[in-house]
Amino acid sequence: MCTKESLRGLYVITDDTLTPKESLFQSVELALQGGAKIVQLRDKHSSDEEIVETIKALEQLCHAYDALFVLNDRVELAIALECSGLHIGKSDHHRFAQIRQNFKGILGVSCYGDVNLAQEMEAMGADYVAFGSLFASPTKPHANIIDLALLRHAKALLNIPICVIGGITSNNAPELVAHYKPDMVAVISDIWNNEIQKQAQLYTNLYQGESK
Repeated sequence: MCTKESLRGLYVITDDTLTPKESLFQSVELALQGGAKIVQLRDKHSSDEEIVETIKALEQLCHAYDALFVLNDRVELAIALECSGLHIGKSDHHRFAQIRQNFKGILGVSCYGDVNLAQEMEAMGADYVAFGSLFASPTKPHANIIDLALLRHAKALLNIPICVIGGITSNNAPELVAHYKPDMVAVISDIWNNEIQKQAQLYTNLYQGESK
C-alpha cells in the first residue's frame, strides 16, 4: 500500500459527468501516465454495490503506477474493502475519531477554510487535509473562496501534507505551487476537459525538482 510519502504532486478527482463509466479507466490511466500520484473516485450516483468492482479495478490500476487510490465519502465501503485511501468531508467530521479507529489506510479530510479544524483533525490522526475552494470552480460553483494567505498559515502550523482544491488550472497552478507550496494540487475540470495525459504532465512538472 502507498505510504504517506506518496502524498505529493497531482491529485486527480473523477467526476460523474466528465469521467463517465464507459471512459473512466481510460481517462484515469492517461492521468496516471501523465504523472498523477493520487486518484480519488468521487461517485455521487451509484450504489455501494454498483461500484465495488470499479473500486477494486482502480486500486489495481493505481498500484500498477505506484499511485494512491482514494475513495470519496463512502466510509463503510472503504473500511470493508480495505481501500488504500479514504477522503471525507463535513458530513463525517463528527465521527472522525471513529473512522480513524476503523480505517487503516491513508485518511484525508476537507477542512475548507478552517485551519483550527485542520489542527483538530491532525491531532485525531488525519494523514492529510484539504483546503478550498481556492478559485471559482466549475465543479462546485457555489463553494466559498478562501484567502490564499491561509495556506501559509496552515503550512506553518501543520505537520501533515496539505492539499488544495477548487478552480485550479494550468494557468494559476505554477504561481500557486511556487509561492504557497501545497503538497498536493487536486484538479478535476482542467484535467478531464483537456488532453488528459499532456495536461497531467504540466502539473507533474511543477513538482519535479521541488524541495518538500
